[in-house]
Amino acid sequence: MLNISKERIYEVVFEADTPAGKRFDLLLLLIIIMSVGVVVLETVPSLNKSYSSIFYTLEWIFTIIFTLEYLVRIYCVRKPKHYIFSFYGIIDLLSIIPTFFSLLFPGSQGLLVIRSIRLLRIFRILKLARYLGEANILLTALKASRIKVTVFIGAVSVIVLIVGALMYLIEGPQYGFVSIPMSAYWAIVTVTTVGFGDITPQTPLGQFLASLLMILGYGFIAVPTGIVSVELANAQQALSTQTCPTCMKQDHTLGAVYCKFCSAKLNS
Repeated sequence: MLNISKERIYEVVFEADTPAGKRFDLLLLLIIIMSVGVVVLETVPSLNKSYSSIFYTLEWIFTIIFTLEYLVRIYCVRKPKHYIFSFYGIIDLLSIIPTFFSLLFPGSQGLLVIRSIRLLRIFRILKLARYLGEANILLTALKASRIKVTVFIGAVSVIVLIVGALMYLIEGPQYGFVSIPMSAYWAIVTVTTVGFGDITPQTPLGQFLASLLMILGYGFIAVPTGIVSVELANAQQALSTQTCPTCMKQDHTLGAVYCKFCSAKLNS
């Protein structure tokens, strides 16, 4: 183990496009799913009563594994602080500290605190994003379409406010439209086709306006879907899963030698 270089360890731990990296990711993915499953099952009273000791033992096993993984990642990167303060570095830390923190509260008076803090272990599920290759493409598409979607949401907000004001004038407080904010709330529920039914128009004109808003709602749902779909198609380009050992960012093109974010040399 001592003869293994940092570059080799980095390749296994951070790179998913090598056989060793793929095996490491699949193994870690399985462990993450199992650990999250333990956290979920532990909250079931009947299971916790019967298998509390098993859950406790498994949790410590998972915590030790994730702690070793965290330390290895810090060891093999060029600049540890970039990983420590990165998104995944913080998530990795949050996934292990609750169990160690519980050691500080061994008394019964700290049980409620321990239970609430240990729920942070659910953050381990965010570690799954690192191993979903298609997630990078989806994230790229969402970033590219954010301006268009923001403008669309702004336009819908204006329409909702206008319709809410009209419904306030048409229906009035006697039918539950006691204010423009309350009427705008009804318009939002209607245009999103949720339809709680807690407020409904009673006048023919109000029902006609509500019908138009319902029909428009289907079109409003389709617009952002189309915007993201176009950007998703544009984002379908060959990207590697290689992580820059300096800035810890991904989404490099296949065959790239230098990081497109910080210009550091990538591991070959």
